[in-house]
Amino acid sequence: MRELSHRRRMLVLAICCMSLLLVSLDNTVLNVALPSIRSDLHASVSGMQWTIDAYTLVLAALLMLSGSTADRVGRKRTFQTGLVIFTLGSGLCSLAPNLEMLVIFRMVQAIGGSMLNPVAMSIITNVFTEPRERARAIGIWGGVVGISMAAGPIVGGVLVESVGWRSIFWINLPVGIAALLLTARYVPESRAPKPRRVDPVGQLLVVAVLGTLTYAIIEAPDRGWDSPLIVIFAVIAAVGLLALIRYELRREEPLIDVRFFHSATFSGATVVAVCAFAALGGYLFMNTLYLQDVRGLDALHAGLWMLPMAFMCFVCAPLSGRLVGARGPRPSMLVAGVAITASGVMFAVFDVQTTDLGLLIGYAMFGLGFGMVNAPITNTAVSGMPRSQAGVAAAVASTSRQVGQSLGVAVIGAVLAAGAASAAAQMGHAASPAAAAAFVDAARPAWWIIAGCGAVILLLGMVTTGRWAEKTTRRAAALLEESAPAGRTSANAKA
Repeated sequence: MRELSHRRRMLVLAICCMSLLLVSLDNTVLNVALPSIRSDLHASVSGMQWTIDAYTLVLAALLMLSGSTADRVGRKRTFQTGLVIFTLGSGLCSLAPNLEMLVIFRMVQAIGGSMLNPVAMSIITNVFTEPRERARAIGIWGGVVGISMAAGPIVGGVLVESVGWRSIFWINLPVGIAALLLTARYVPESRAPKPRRVDPVGQLLVVAVLGTLTYAIIEAPDRGWDSPLIVIFAVIAAVGLLALIRYELRREEPLIDVRFFHSATFSGATVVAVCAFAALGGYLFMNTLYLQDVRGLDALHAGLWMLPMAFMCFVCAPLSGRLVGARGPRPSMLVAGVAITASGVMFAVFDVQTTDLGLLIGYAMFGLGFGMVNAPITNTAVSGMPRSQAGVAAAVASTSRQVGQSLGVAVIGAVLAAGAASAAAQMGHAASPAAAAAFVDAARPAWWIIAGCGAVILLLGMVTTGRWAEKTTRRAAALLEESAPAGRTSANAKA
């Protein structure tokens, strides 16, 4: 692919950011609308979890397939297909007559979404070839997450209160159509010279592991952890994971290439992404219920209360991108780990949610941590890897995000459902001190989980970003190049 002008590169970045805005805004807006959806469609807590996790599960299961498909048939073509399917799925979600159909239409959205963010990141990686410029571009990319978090709760609150929850899906339609037209005009086509072959067995095993594990976690509080069905699904998930690892190790061109994980920085970024987005998914789910069900706020005012978190994320994401470009990923990861851990401890130990000022400080602290973590995740996942496999590397990084968010909603929702019998009795009624106290007690273990996620980010930020980790990345890249089929390496140099 020939070198593009600076103006053209920035235009491509803007178009790719539109796809991220679509997906990120959809998630934040949906969280604010959950209580209204529950009331209108008569959903339980597990039903609300499935409204989120049906999307993130399908997205996580298909991201790597979409990444490798984009490397094969063309990233621009795959990106355009994703925009069409995501926009169509959004329209269908707005027409869903019941919870079951909403969940199904969310899966349609996810099929399209799987072709957006990882493919867009692959496009950015191939367009921005200079490391510092790429880090800045990724910082801007991360800043879009902050924009979506800042705008999502307010936009969602306004739409839910004035028009209804169905309107939250309408905003995807004009953005999706505009991104589709601009992509056709300005985004260059690119593909890997020798992409890997399709891995249907590996793909089915990924779906089986993620689906059965999430089902077991979400449904266990209602059915019981010793329910035969839950036990069966848990066993299937464990056996499926072992089978997936064994099968992929033997395959010449696997769906999940374990050689990527020979890099400590790549492995660390993957685990950090799971932890960071598990904390985010649980945070959004838990606080939506707290603000609207316990404090008795409407969707708009609940969204306004989340602004400190969104504002800090918006400010810190591009700052983190510049910091990664100048100093590497370690400073951003350390700040993120400390801030997320501190936020979790503030809620778990000091009950800061019981006062307005404490709640605002706790939210701002979480926003600081999450805003700092996104840029180093993305940069360390793709930096140092062969550009011919950029789609696969970016897809693994994106998959870890979605797996984390899915598990965060499932685990923290299950913790709340298991420990909030007294709070659940108050949900849907007027706010009361008894409901607030019961919810605070029930949420305490969930906040400890979020604090634990922050501690893991802090630890990995120290361990996987030094000189030793950089050496493992160079060895992993060399291993990937040496084992590449004939013609791939030379073609990669021209990419």
